[in-house]
Amino acid sequence: MRTLCASTLIGEFFVIGFAGLVAMKDDSLTMGTVWTVCGVLMALSVLLCGMITRPGGVQLGWALQAVLILSGFVVPVMFFLGAVFAGLWWASVHFGRKIDVAKAKWAAQAQ
Repeated sequence: MRTLCASTLIGEFFVIGFAGLVAMKDDSLTMGTVWTVCGVLMALSVLLCGMITRPGGVQLGWALQAVLILSGFVVPVMFFLGAVFAGLWWASVHFGRKIDVAKAKWAAQAQ
């Protein structure tokens, strides 16, 4: 599960950065505000890569997905991209857990 989820989170890292570039065009937002919010979200996406297997890691990932979708109020295309990444997050968690179970079975059979 860790590899699939980390891949999704790294993809989100880049999408957040590009969304920040788009958000800079909004005259009502200061560059400091845009990059503070984007920087925190980008750092969270990278930190979550190492926290996936810890308690609350997956739930924190879901919170990040919700924030990405809600960022569509600032950058409208993020409604779509946030939903796409939420779907990828679900698939990463769902199929990652299945892979972990299969790996455990194979490891038990090998002993």
